[in-house]
Amino acid sequence: MSTQTNLQKDVLVLNMEQQLCEIAGDMYGRKVEELSDQEAYYVVLTLARRLLSVSNANVGKKKVYYICAEFLIGKLLSNNLINLGVYDKLEAILERKGKSLGAIAEAEPEPSLGNGGLGRLAACFLDSIATLGLPGEGIGLNYHFGLFRQVFADKRQKALTDDWIEEKSWLTRTDITFDVFLGGKKFVSRLYDIDVAGYDSGVNKLRLFDIESVDESVVKEGILFDREQVAQNLTLFLYPDDSDEKGRLLRIYQQYFMVSNAAQLILLELKESRCDLRAMYEYAVIQINDTHPTLIIPELIRILVEEKAFTMDEAIGVVSRTCAYTNHTILSEALEKWPLAYLEKVTPQLVPYIKELDKRVAQKYADPKVQIIDEDGRVHMAHIDIHYGFSVNGVAAIHTEILKNSELNAFYKIYPEKFNNKTNGITFRRWLFSCNRELAGFLSGTIGDGFKKDAGKLEKLLNYRDSQAVMERLSQIKQNRKRELADWLERKQGVRLNPEAIFDIQIKRLHEYKRQQMNALYIIHKYLEIKRGKKPARPLAFIFGGKAAPAYVIAQDIIHLLLVLQEIVGNDPDVSPYMTVLMVENYNVTCAEKLIPACDISEQISLASREASGTGNMKLMLNGAVTLGTADGANVEIRDLVGDDNIYIFGQTSQEVIDHYEKADYVSRDYYDKSPVIREAVDFIMGEQALKAGHKENLERLYRELLDKDWFMTLLDLEDYIAVKDRALADYEDREKWKRMMLVNIAKAGYFSSDRTIAEYNREIWKL
Repeated sequence: MSTQTNLQKDVLVLNMEQQLCEIAGDMYGRKVEELSDQEAYYVVLTLARRLLSVSNANVGKKKVYYICAEFLIGKLLSNNLINLGVYDKLEAILERKGKSLGAIAEAEPEPSLGNGGLGRLAACFLDSIATLGLPGEGIGLNYHFGLFRQVFADKRQKALTDDWIEEKSWLTRTDITFDVFLGGKKFVSRLYDIDVAGYDSGVNKLRLFDIESVDESVVKEGILFDREQVAQNLTLFLYPDDSDEKGRLLRIYQQYFMVSNAAQLILLELKESRCDLRAMYEYAVIQINDTHPTLIIPELIRILVEEKAFTMDEAIGVVSRTCAYTNHTILSEALEKWPLAYLEKVTPQLVPYIKELDKRVAQKYADPKVQIIDEDGRVHMAHIDIHYGFSVNGVAAIHTEILKNSELNAFYKIYPEKFNNKTNGITFRRWLFSCNRELAGFLSGTIGDGFKKDAGKLEKLLNYRDSQAVMERLSQIKQNRKRELADWLERKQGVRLNPEAIFDIQIKRLHEYKRQQMNALYIIHKYLEIKRGKKPARPLAFIFGGKAAPAYVIAQDIIHLLLVLQEIVGNDPDVSPYMTVLMVENYNVTCAEKLIPACDISEQISLASREASGTGNMKLMLNGAVTLGTADGANVEIRDLVGDDNIYIFGQTSQEVIDHYEKADYVSRDYYDKSPVIREAVDFIMGEQALKAGHKENLERLYRELLDKDWFMTLLDLEDYIAVKDRALADYEDREKWKRMMLVNIAKAGYFSSDRTIAEYNREIWKL
């Protein structure tokens, strides 16, 4: 069977041009060269899906089920063609017919299945699971509109629906349906699959569940809809607004719908494979990502007890040996705690099992910190995962140590053997071969192709750190990407960047702990310096991208400030030749693929101890950007790899920040009062220029937040940030030094391959 499948693929690849012409004729009755790029995209999509359908599936006795609320997979065409090994051949065929594969790929809509780091990480992990030939599936929901499409109007973020599902897409409708009971009523689900191609390897699947009764017409204005019409709205949006009870209940409906379907699918596949459910852990491992899928633990226990004749002890024992938990954050608001009353309303069938799990914990441990149901009647999702899973991992070395020594210390004392670290990684196929093909080609010609399967071999580039020719070529490739980005942004947003400027880029979800507001205060400081006649050695371009959750008011105020600064700087003839500020609209994977290869300075400035890992930092260093950041998340491991001479670290340490929180001794106004530099920058927010360009309501709220609260300690690190960032800008003028820094960062990025991360998951947790 396997050999036959390989032969089918080989025949298809051999006759790819003929296949392409036949598909074009069948679909449009025209030659390939006569098609528009949009039409050609559907033709190439059809060809790629044929190739995927006859590629080997990764199979084995045991399978990992990677359950996650989001999978930010990005556009798939280029990535799949690269992983299938046919990109170059197809590109040449299309060129002979006067078509550009790059232009065709641009016509693809981006799937709206994720938001930020969690979703992008999940997508990279699926790629690596397939590339390593491991049997594995991602399981999530088929969101019709994702988070939202971001547009800027009146210098504010506006949210619109982000339609992406077309009649012809990567989605395959299956015949698999399940009954899911929500609030005592029966709902019917439908499974859709997306093939996940490994690089020069087999194919796995991303399994996405939808509700049969979904109705997109319930969305009326922007992203507003009746959140009580669960049958119609359940799979419309990722992360519904949870600022009120209706939104919070909808989130629980979504989460239970996801895990009920996942549990039924897993049990169906085990049944079809004739596996012994009493040894389920020998055939399946369930990786719970963040706390959104936590309810799969009591759901599996419920099904085993009610439908499979297990005793409670047997069911708990089996499930506890099957489920593993990844913690992606130490932010308390991200560790979900749902009122028991909500669960009784949404999924009453689970409540007796949650109470039983809680009772067993309470009988063994008196510490209130480790109870599942607290004294306020809230169910702690992470506590279920830790007590009733066999593994708990953090996602960066420092993050895991904080979990063990601080945030989850009470659990670590009980279960030291469960805790382990798995530093995050990224897939090189997308973040180098796909989005920076010139750099990938140069690396292949310089150090060979070995790094394509073993990213650690990028270190061979260190042998060329004294080669003027190699460093000059790396610099030229960076300049080419900067020109391409400038052209793309001019087409996209009508703003022209100077490719000779230093591109300082901060791209990530808008959140106070990521401290885009600190970057904004630096920009104000630099603007005022230029107004006073202190001009930079070369132009500066400060580029941002990211969305703010609709209910996160302060995050939206930060976007407003950035757009205000964009206008002020752009309209000032004294400053605009030396500085540009640009907020990229509707930042997504497609935007990232343009921005990351063009970046000079990678802004990773979260408050130390708050960012679990970050993965943008890895993608940027891989493409030759130099990190400016705090000693937080994976920045710590980047510094360990590249050395202090090839990174810019500022600010207080994680332990110092943790101590501030414990002592409650940080008062932002003290820093404001004692520093003229800080005071000048903060006051600009409520100054005449800003108020004329912006809205007092937004600016004043952000101003008050910085002075009266500043929970993520913006002003604590601001002066050090200014000093270190100025040093980085000055060092950029030593072009030979900067080129060597670029080379070292690229060479040392191999450690952050998601192939390495997944190999560690498999070796130490999954054991497939």
